[in-house]
Amino acid sequence: MYICRNKVESKTITMRHIIATSCALIISASLFAQQVNDDTYSTGQDRVNQYNVITTAVSFLTITPDSRSGAMGDAGVATSTDAWSQHSNASKYALADEDMGVGLSYTPWLSNLGIKDINLIYLAGYKKLSSKKEAVGASLCYFSLGDIPAYDDNGSAMGYTISPQEYSFDLSYSRYLADNFVMGMTGRFIYSNLTGGAVENFHAGKALAVDVSGTYFKKLKVIMPGLLTLGFNLSNMGSKISYSEDNKDLIPANMKLGAGYTMQIDQYNKIGMYVDFNKLLVPTPPIYEKDTTGKDVLIAGKDDDVSVPQGIFQSFYDAPGGFKEEMKEFTLSIGAEYWYNEQFAIRAGYFNEAETKGDRKYFTAGAGLRLNVFGLDFSYLIPVNGKNSPLANTFRFSLIFNFDGAKS
Repeated sequence: MYICRNKVESKTITMRHIIATSCALIISASLFAQQVNDDTYSTGQDRVNQYNVITTAVSFLTITPDSRSGAMGDAGVATSTDAWSQHSNASKYALADEDMGVGLSYTPWLSNLGIKDINLIYLAGYKKLSSKKEAVGASLCYFSLGDIPAYDDNGSAMGYTISPQEYSFDLSYSRYLADNFVMGMTGRFIYSNLTGGAVENFHAGKALAVDVSGTYFKKLKVIMPGLLTLGFNLSNMGSKISYSEDNKDLIPANMKLGAGYTMQIDQYNKIGMYVDFNKLLVPTPPIYEKDTTGKDVLIAGKDDDVSVPQGIFQSFYDAPGGFKEEMKEFTLSIGAEYWYNEQFAIRAGYFNEAETKGDRKYFTAGAGLRLNVFGLDFSYLIPVNGKNSPLANTFRFSLIFNFDGAKS
């Protein structure tokens, strides 16, 4: 089945092949999504149990770019502040203990398929302002999809390749709004070039989006003294992206809700436990059947060709399978982190997605090291469905620079 919808075809290269391939490479679990005949959608229960994966353009924005969250099942909304907070919850920058931090992360993507030229590079950082109650942040996310052979409408190779590339650039501002609450705003420019200029009448897509995030924190004593953190991040709320004059696609507007509790066991040992819930704020694909005249008739769900604001609200009640299917659109991330003397960390986590919504299920593990000037993190992904998964053997590598440590 086609992973992304596109209604226009070129005379030289089929544009939908490019977009479909690109999206499949980003959200690898969709490679296993099954095509189901519409006749099987006879009852609500059938619809709940059938594949109905939600897809968007520029899906690279949903990939966790850093090793720390990547080692904790992608949980990151309510973790302590680091350079990578720009992706998960930029409001946390206002809570940073250090005056300034910068990080660089690298992720080879789908290396288990033998593809060596797909990778995600993420550069992020923040700076506390003079009041110490506010901060600014910035990040650049670059995604290279490697080289893709070009084919014409008949499926014949054209003898050359295209190199799709996508990136986003962010700027954020965060500050205290109360003694125990901070909020952040992020502006984002998105650029997606899926054809490299090789397809006539198709151009690079551009879009603008914003994130709204917040964090509440409070010291508690549950068994032992600790810090409770609750956070949210409404991300990628912005314009549709267009690759031609005749089509516009939704970007992955998203809602993250998270909670965490960090316990200080003693002077040297600390443990944090975190959980995130995630949902795409994008319409669920409806079910159509053809009538006697060959016209598509909507039989379940709601029309997904809607405006961005309507799509965000509609995403909570438009699943063809009703409430049960809506609940399956939430993914779960669980993570734990142990620190010794704020210098060495061990991490583990689990990510779960419903089988009918992509079936990404995997364990994660990783470690971190902090020195005076820089820190190192890495993570490793272990898919539940075994070594044949495209996500198997996914490593992430991250480097953090501590400017306070350099001054001292």
